[in-house]
Amino acid sequence: MPLSNSSQLGLLKSFRSKLLSVLITFAFASSILPMEGQTRCFVVADSLSRAGLPNASVFDSRGRLVGTCDANGRIPYVAEADFPVTVRHLGFKERTVRAAVQDTVFLQESFMELPEVVFESCQHRVLHLLAYVREYSTLTTYADTVTLFREKMVDYMLPQDGSRFKGWSMPRVLKTRSYYRFTDSNGLDSVSDRSGHHFSWSDWVGVVPEIHLPSGLNGKECGIDTVSRKYGPAEIWTKNNDRLAVDIDVLADTLSRKWVPGLAGFFRENLDFENFKLRLRYGDVVSASLSPQDLTGYSFNIESKGRGREMIRFHRADEAFFVSTYAEVYVIDKEYITVKEARKWANCKFNPDEIDLYISPEAPELAPSVKSLIARVENVKEDEVRLALVPDHRLGNGGPVNRHFGYRALQLLKTVTGIGQVMAKRKWNRQWKDFKQQQLHGTASRDENDDEK
Repeated sequence: MPLSNSSQLGLLKSFRSKLLSVLITFAFASSILPMEGQTRCFVVADSLSRAGLPNASVFDSRGRLVGTCDANGRIPYVAEADFPVTVRHLGFKERTVRAAVQDTVFLQESFMELPEVVFESCQHRVLHLLAYVREYSTLTTYADTVTLFREKMVDYMLPQDGSRFKGWSMPRVLKTRSYYRFTDSNGLDSVSDRSGHHFSWSDWVGVVPEIHLPSGLNGKECGIDTVSRKYGPAEIWTKNNDRLAVDIDVLADTLSRKWVPGLAGFFRENLDFENFKLRLRYGDVVSASLSPQDLTGYSFNIESKGRGREMIRFHRADEAFFVSTYAEVYVIDKEYITVKEARKWANCKFNPDEIDLYISPEAPELAPSVKSLIARVENVKEDEVRLALVPDHRLGNGGPVNRHFGYRALQLLKTVTGIGQVMAKRKWNRQWKDFKQQQLHGTASRDENDDEK
């Protein structure tokens, strides 16, 4: 028996409703499930507190930084082909995860006791910090990639209140070793220990001044406190007895920029930062404030579209490029010195060949990919490379150089307008002035020698 029009209409509405429900469910499932070949497989947590570790860094099997964990410790999406991955968090022992598992990965805390800082007298009013730095930086365009691993010895000079000595809170480089790998779009690569372009962010993040603990941690031996801003958690404070760590999302709010004053100029230029996480670690915390004296190390991860300064002529004006830097800074020594000693340190010209790299015992072993890069760079025979270069005849005495017509026209214009004569006269006057000063200096020296006799 055929159905009536009203029954057919009712069945049609029911079918549409069920179809819409299925489509909504499918769309929701697609939005929360990872893409094909990718998985969000585990959460990184503290082995003691069982709390998630925000901003823990995840490296793939080739040693490249995949990303950082979110505020709850969930790792970013990782392709299955990129396993095994290494999870690293400043203040914890790194751990390698061999396969994509739906589980929690616990990291054990690793803490190195630094020598106690002692005030010898009221004259010792400048805090000198010595630190070991590791950084992993990448510059990427649509055609080329530059990968950098670098080790550095740096120092900081932090005067106390009332001192006229300014010092410096940004890292001053005492010694550095750099290892570059250049890769083009066809996969061809080369290595070197130097590059003419500085794209790393590691020299722009320094030591922050004294800060106060949030009220939620005052008087507590252990605890976690979160400071939220407009777009989510901006600061996560974790206290464990006398040890404390602060994880900061610098992009959460403009107020978070106070942690990185050295980058204020880049923010004013509206440089497009896509990710900026900072982690500070302190030890021997006994008061409601954190001093640079208590700092044991810090790490940061910066990802930006563009770099801004010192990148002229590296790329075409219409070509986009991306820069990322992950760095770990380990404080290995600290002491209070006098202002006189600090000025002597500041004016001292260090010979990098006489300074060693003192690797912090807390720093993890280098990944196999980094060791391979170091070995390739150190095996480069620079003398043979220089001998293989074809000399540029324009730099030698191989005969007259055929200058461009524009140069001859410019010289002719200077002669016609008299500019050439004016410039020649100025040059002659400078030479005559220098000659007279040399003669006067020589006469004064001879007079002094005669007086001594």
